[in-house]
Amino acid sequence: MHIDADALVEFTQALVRVPSVNEPGRGEEPAARLVVELMRSWGWQPVVDEVAPGRPNVIAVVDGGRPGPTLLFEGHTDVVTEGDRAGWTVDPFGAEIRDGRLYGRGSADMKSGLAAMLFAARAVQINGPFPGRIKLAVLVDEEGMMLGAKHFVAAGHAADVAAAIVCEPEAEEVCLTAKGALRIRIDFHGAMAHGAMPQHGRNPVPALGRMLAWLAEFQDKLQRTHGAHPHLGLPYVTPTVIRVGDLDQINVISADAVLAVDIRTTPAVDHSEVIAAVEKAAADIVDDVSVTVTVIDDRPATETSPDSAVARAVLTAHNNVVGVPADIGGVPGATDGTILWRDAGLPIVVYGPGGKWIAHQVDEFVEVADIVRKAAVYAEAARLFLGGAG
Repeated sequence: MHIDADALVEFTQALVRVPSVNEPGRGEEPAARLVVELMRSWGWQPVVDEVAPGRPNVIAVVDGGRPGPTLLFEGHTDVVTEGDRAGWTVDPFGAEIRDGRLYGRGSADMKSGLAAMLFAARAVQINGPFPGRIKLAVLVDEEGMMLGAKHFVAAGHAADVAAAIVCEPEAEEVCLTAKGALRIRIDFHGAMAHGAMPQHGRNPVPALGRMLAWLAEFQDKLQRTHGAHPHLGLPYVTPTVIRVGDLDQINVISADAVLAVDIRTTPAVDHSEVIAAVEKAAADIVDDVSVTVTVIDDRPATETSPDSAVARAVLTAHNNVVGVPADIGGVPGATDGTILWRDAGLPIVVYGPGGKWIAHQVDEFVEVADIVRKAAVYAEAARLFLGGAG
């Protein structure tokens, strides 16, 4: 199948030039508008489904004209902040191509994968009638709470889908597993007092310190118990945010303190047991300070069998296009595929252009040739999966 490589690269550049940063005032709507315009130019009829003001999901279906299953390709339009532009050697939203690399925030994560899946679906369509349907989900807020993916499933758009390919940057790996993520907030509630008279207050800081020590021991226990997953490595328990008082008020014992924890798990780790352990430890650690444990988000680890039809299709397609077998790998973080797996029960494969570790860094880039190559793999994977040859 022929991929329009020049148009694909130009569209990727156009997407990168849109600063669809996941923060107030900069959202995904302009990038979604570009996607809608492209889809309509091909005669597609995209559905624009607003998840929040200025944050639309875009969904389109390419019908093959013959009976068959529905294969989903998924990508997201939001990107993380570029940070301090002084750290970049290129314009983070310039989409400059230099020495075969397309630079810019979101070039790898994941506007190149998003563009590649669209042009792959178009190539399959142009190639002629095919069994089943290709559904394209262009979603918002993957870099946040994954509101786009949650809304997509809740609105019923995944009900007819048999399997999904999530087009995140994973180099040459076909990722069949992804780490789970538990985001937990622990609030310590004491009583304010003068620093010179601590006996009149209830200081939450010592309790927070004891909790930090317990979390380090708990990580060691998880790692000893479950070991390293062959594709995901070890589970981790990482304190990420601590908020206590104000440096301008060093002579004040604060009434409250907050500790946020990012827990990354492998399929062997039971999230309900982790939550229960954290709640018990928090209750045991405090004395005259009260504590509240809140689960902000609970994303399970995912695991798709290499014998599933979608895994076989992507693995075979990679071999057919690239000429060498792909490595099977795992995703170190969660993706929208986590929500598709958890809430819709879909088998998922994560595979796309760009380096596996380049996301969120300065001077983010993707190899231009890799964009085109991955689009060709997507088209071949769709042909194999929908034709039952996966």
